[in-house]
Amino acid sequence: MTVAPEEFAPPVPPASEVFADALAHLVSDTVERQRILGSGAFEAIGEGAEVRLSSGRTMLDFGSYAVPLFGHRPATVTRAVRAALETLPTSTRLLTNPYAAALAARLAALVDPGRLDKVSFGLNGADAVETALKLAIARTGTPSALAVQGGFHGKSMGALALTHDPLRRGPVRGFLGDVRHLPLEPDAVARAAREAPFAALIFEPVQGEGGGRAIPPELLRRWSADAHAAGAFVLADEIQCGLRRCGPVSVSVSEGVRPDAVLLGKPLGGGVMPLSAVVGTRELFAPLAADPYFHTATFGGHPASCAAGLAALDLLDTVAESLPAVAARLAAGVAALAASRPGSVVGVRSTGLLAAVEFGDATVAGLAVLEAGRRGLLVGQSLSRPAVLKLLPPAVTDAAQMDRAFAILDAGCRAAERRAARSG
Repeated sequence: MTVAPEEFAPPVPPASEVFADALAHLVSDTVERQRILGSGAFEAIGEGAEVRLSSGRTMLDFGSYAVPLFGHRPATVTRAVRAALETLPTSTRLLTNPYAAALAARLAALVDPGRLDKVSFGLNGADAVETALKLAIARTGTPSALAVQGGFHGKSMGALALTHDPLRRGPVRGFLGDVRHLPLEPDAVARAAREAPFAALIFEPVQGEGGGRAIPPELLRRWSADAHAAGAFVLADEIQCGLRRCGPVSVSVSEGVRPDAVLLGKPLGGGVMPLSAVVGTRELFAPLAADPYFHTATFGGHPASCAAGLAALDLLDTVAESLPAVAARLAAGVAALAASRPGSVVGVRSTGLLAAVEFGDATVAGLAVLEAGRRGLLVGQSLSRPAVLKLLPPAVTDAAQMDRAFAILDAGCRAAERRAARSG
């Protein structure tokens, strides 16, 4: 049973006041786009696959950076967080935190039992990427890494060095580390190893911001074997595609890749609290065995976040049961959309609950986001490939909601095509 949000929520302020504050003090271009998407209203209450706005209108949420895999405000997660807040709202960091200990044990037993048995917690995906990269460089003594063309690992400096996005790398290029980005070729890692040593190879088994592209498992296995042969660590960034978003708990482990660390985030906090994790080998974590203060974070392993994580892991079995049906509806929906919009949609991809709709023109894709939002559906453009829309429905999306989402998206695409034609 879901607790009514009105029992806990403060009075809803006027939209004019919210947007005045946001425009004055946040990133104004982002706020203006949010204002347009919400038709002048702001998000007020999340519930399952929907978000209710301050105006009373509801929107289906197929965006949200892939965070609400279990839907908005899952009752078991919010109850767990409230219980933690009543007893241990923060951690001293000088004493053992039972929530962090329990969650670390659960993750070690879940991701790759007996092999990946050390855990470090952060608050977002970039935290996990930074931690894993830092450990690999410290362990090998090699300040260099390999990443993949089209990959996206975050926007903090180390994570951005790994991200293949010239637009966002350009302004700070001089401060980024030595990273080579590989094409999807079988001998790419072996060639790189012959050219110069590297500490780590990092990849997303399914590239989220790269347009929903799944890297072939045989290629990942070859790359990982070649990286290990070169004395480097293999880091699987599953912050967006892991925890059953794309099927398995760990896509890479399920495909026999044997990474030295799996990086998790986004839905790990149950869609309620910020939480990420590096689940890795003792060898990768050796720098922390030598110096436990080599890498720490004030809020890493926060009790309420870890309580949310424990509750989220309890929901994974439920997701596993419902995911195939939701994933099948999602795949059918993008296929039908491509068939109905051959003039603008040039391709679709779908892996579990991560689907991509590729347009021939990034302008049409951007207009489709706005037009879909006006009609009640939240979707987003891929950051590295703006001609691609990502659809990230919660696992609790029912058949009627999925049908409604694609009816809205089809209408949004039609309106976007008309607007693009008029302006062109």
